[in-house]
This record gives sequence, structure tokens and C-alpha cells, in this order.
Amino acid sequence: MNVHFIAIGGSVMHNLAIALSLKGYTVTGSDDEVFEPASGSLKKYGLLPPAMGWYPEKITKDLDAIVLGMHAKPDNPELLKAQSAGIKIYSFPEFLFEQSKQKKRVVIGGSHGKTTITAMILHILKKRGVDFDYMVGARLQGFDIMVRLSETADVMIFEGDEYPDAAINKTPKFHLYQPDIALISGIAWDHINVFPTYEQYVAQFKKFVEIIPESGLLIYNCEDAEVMNIATTVNPELLKIPYHTPAYRIEAGITYLNFAGSEIPLKIFGRHNLQNLMGALEVCKSLGISESDCLEAVKDFAGAARRLELLEQSSTSAVFKDFAHSPSKLKATIAAAKEQFPERKLVACMELHTYSSLNKNFLGEYKNSLKDAVVKIIYYDAHTFEIKKLEPLNPSFILEAFGDKSILLFTESRALHDFLKQQEWKNTNLLLMSSGNFGGLDLKELTTFVMEHS
Repeated sequence: MNVHFIAIGGSVMHNLAIALSLKGYTVTGSDDEVFEPASGSLKKYGLLPPAMGWYPEKITKDLDAIVLGMHAKPDNPELLKAQSAGIKIYSFPEFLFEQSKQKKRVVIGGSHGKTTITAMILHILKKRGVDFDYMVGARLQGFDIMVRLSETADVMIFEGDEYPDAAINKTPKFHLYQPDIALISGIAWDHINVFPTYEQYVAQFKKFVEIIPESGLLIYNCEDAEVMNIATTVNPELLKIPYHTPAYRIEAGITYLNFAGSEIPLKIFGRHNLQNLMGALEVCKSLGISESDCLEAVKDFAGAARRLELLEQSSTSAVFKDFAHSPSKLKATIAAAKEQFPERKLVACMELHTYSSLNKNFLGEYKNSLKDAVVKIIYYDAHTFEIKKLEPLNPSFILEAFGDKSILLFTESRALHDFLKQQEWKNTNLLLMSSGNFGGLDLKELTTFVMEHS
């Protein structure tokens, strides 16, 4: 097949392009800008567009399909040419479904924990020698790319989020994968720009359960009240398996899982991650992996990139980076860091970067989300409001919304950098939480400084 990618530089888009190329497809693509690591990866496989921009002349009758990225707008010239030429157009979730129609599809959904649970499942299946295809939203240790498509695997694992698939379709991605086995990790309102009300947001998860076939399976976190309500009321004939946080203990900064009569040392920590692990185990068991094999395989799982990721540690200090940006994620990540190292002071720094976190109508959801840290920092860039076409937030309004006037606000990356360098780092951990990059903060240099002064 000849497939052309419009907006090939997207996180999943460029990985899908690489996966198809490895499968033997002829792949081309366009974008108006491609950043690292996408540009380097595409160049490695000979797929980086020779020039940035949109080129309608690339859209010819020789193409079998177009894959449309979220970055492409409805008036994209290549898209308009494809529509007028009658070429089949897919969003990337639609195309992934086409590639997996004959496979058993496992879809991991939820407002938080999706990437980690998917990563855990992939880790276990790989350790057990299972042949599988996958799509995951972060780079994982032991996996060269974020998408695999093969002719041999009988199962495909999807990280499935509720955000729309493309500008011309706007269907939640996890609906399009049509799961045979589905998992819901938790529900906490997010994406206010797409789902203006909590009820609209929850409705997407109800539909997610409704589309599971009668022969399918729902695995769900029974400690989440909203998830529990959906699991017990929607699609009543469906087989459903609950999971919850297991027993565990912490000693000298190491978490030990107490499960099935065994005590297992883990490289991950935090109640939310242990909860995620139980969901992953249920998925793997449903795919035929024994419980004992699952537990043995997970011992050396070190986590997914940017998900409570340890950047560096000394005997008295550690620096963590986490993708946390929603209220529920902030609370869970801070609680995990405090519980794992109760004797250490915690400096927690989060960036207001997502549409929801910069929206004055949503900001109240963050109340008390930083309260358990000793030093509480919020960073935001005024330019981000312009990009997202939002009204700038008054600093006093931010402090009021978070319910804590002791929070320190920074709007310049250099000022934040200098402040952090002035702190005492002995017996202190630094937790950096954002879906952005703190205005280009040099995390490697900062981490080195913290280690040298701890």
C-alpha cells in the first residue's frame, strides 16, 4: 500500500509511519514543522519530509490511503485535495483499527494511568515471549518505537484516550478501537475545551463500555466511584473484573508488594502505580499469562518515560519528572513522593500548560492539589495564553483557586532555575510536574546541581 501522512510529525503519527514502513508499506508525509524526537526518528527511517509545508501535488491517485493527524486543520490544502480526489482518509485511530480488525484488541482507558498500565502490560507480555502489536503514548525502555504492526500477532494493546481523533471527525479515540477487552483506570474531568461539563466527559466512558461486545470483558478500578457506577450500570450482561490497590509496605525507599502470599520488591512506587499494576495483571491474566508469571515479570519494571520518572538520586535526595498536569494526577504523584520518602522535604513544581489548567473556569478543580508539599511552586508562561487564545490569569486568582497563598508563582524559566539553585537539597526531593518543559528549563543541568549539593 501507498500511504501518505498529513501532519506526520505528531507523537503517534510519526511512530505509526515508521511501523508501516517496517511492515513494507510505501510511506510519505508532510508537516509544517517537525520537532525532536520525531524529526530524528523520521530521518533515521528515511521518512522525514525534505521540506516543511503542505504540498497538494503530493496527493495523487497512486495513494491508497491518507492518515490525518490532529494537527491538520479542516482547510489543510493536502486534505482538501485528498477529499476532492476521493482518496480514503483515516484518522490514526481509524487506521490502527483497520490494521487490527482480525486481532483481539485490548484498550486501556481512563483519565490517568493509561500509559503506565499499557507499559506494564507490554513489559509482562514481552518478558513472557508473547507476540503482540501495540500503540502506546510514550517511549518505553526495551521498545524502539511506540507502535508495532505485524502480520503475526493475534492481539494488539492500545493506550486509548478520550480526546478527539481528528479535526474533521472529533470521535474519542478509544471508541474507534472497538475493544474486545477494555480497562478503565479512573475518571477525573479533563479536556474542558472539548468536554465543557463533567457530565459530557463521563458520557464518553459510558459509551466506551457500551461498545464492548457481549463476548468481551471490562476490567475496572473499583476504588473509583464514577468508574464503579459505570461498571455496575452500563452493559449489564458483560463480564466484568474489578481491581484495587494491593497490600504493600515501604522500607528504605523500596516498595514491597504483598500479594498472593509473596513479598515482591518493586522498582516503581506510589499507591496509584500499585493500583495500575493490579489492572495490568488482570489484563495479562485474561490473555493467558499466569499470575505467578506476571508477578515475576514485573519485578524489573521501572516505569514509563515521564511518569514519576527518576532522573537521578543520591543517598539523601532525588529528582523526579512526571507528566502530571490534572488535579487528580498532581495529588497522586505528590502523595506517592511523600509516602515513599517521608523523612525528606518535598519541593513540588508544576507547570500550567494544558488548556484546562489555563482556563479560569476549570482552575478551581486544583484546590489543595499541592498542599502536601513543603515548597509549592507554579510556573506558567504568559505566551502560552496567547497560543491557546485564553484570557491571562491574575496571579491572585491562581492562588485563590489552588487555595494556598504560600504557593510561589514564576513566569520566567530563568527565575525558576535560579530559585531552585538557591534551595538546600540535603534530605530534599524535587518533583517536576508538567506536560510541557517549563519554558525550556535545562533539567539535566539542574538535576546535576541538585545531586552535587545533596
